Amino acid sequence: MTAVLRIAPVAAEANDTLQEETTRRLRDLIIRGELKAGARLNERELTELLGISRTPLREATRRLASEGHVQLLPHRGAIVAPIDEARVRDALQVMGALEAYAGEVACERASDADINEIRALHFEMLADRAREDHPSYFARNQAIHFKIIDCAGNEVLSQTYRMLNDRVRRVRYQANVNSERWDQAIAEHEEILAALMARDAPRLKKQLAHHLANKLGVVSRVLASLRESA
Repeated sequence: MTAVLRIAPVAAEANDTLQEETTRRLRDLIIRGELKAGARLNERELTELLGISRTPLREATRRLASEGHVQLLPHRGAIVAPIDEARVRDALQVMGALEAYAGEVACERASDADINEIRALHFEMLADRAREDHPSYFARNQAIHFKIIDCAGNEVLSQTYRMLNDRVRRVRYQANVNSERWDQAIAEHEEILAALMARDAPRLKKQLAHHLANKLGVVSRVLASLRESA
């Protein structure tokens, strides 16, 4: 727990409840590897670190268990769940297909304002890369993918994609820690943006599928390294 001693007390933002904010903060600790797989979630330590009571922490723990980030152990509390490699790979394969479809449809349905928003997020992401601000980079990267998905105008698609993303966010975060892969991902995003701005559906579909295929390869290597270090 020493890695997270500088955490500020949880304070819910205007549109979030305390439970939602607690869930987000605890999820971030897991995703960034500050709470590692197998680590016990010590209620006393976490309530002190986050400045909250046990009730929102327990609600957040149950929510994260439903997402696959936490494992609840009968009579023994909760631990950070081990990463299920097969489920991660399966989820990423499905997400690749969903993104390719969404990109194809988004070329027709996205408004100019939507595309400008994605373009702005892209340039903010480039600034994050220049600062080597991995958490901010990851957040904007995710926002770009979510926006493309949402531009398809299919609520079931958006919900399904987000549900799957919750289950693979940990390894996706770690996949771009390597500087070479980080730069490769930026180049792929340049191609994605160019295809979207041109409203070239076949090209965007191909680029999104290629981007997720590369991500799957990197994730496989990340998972292998985690096995070796276990």
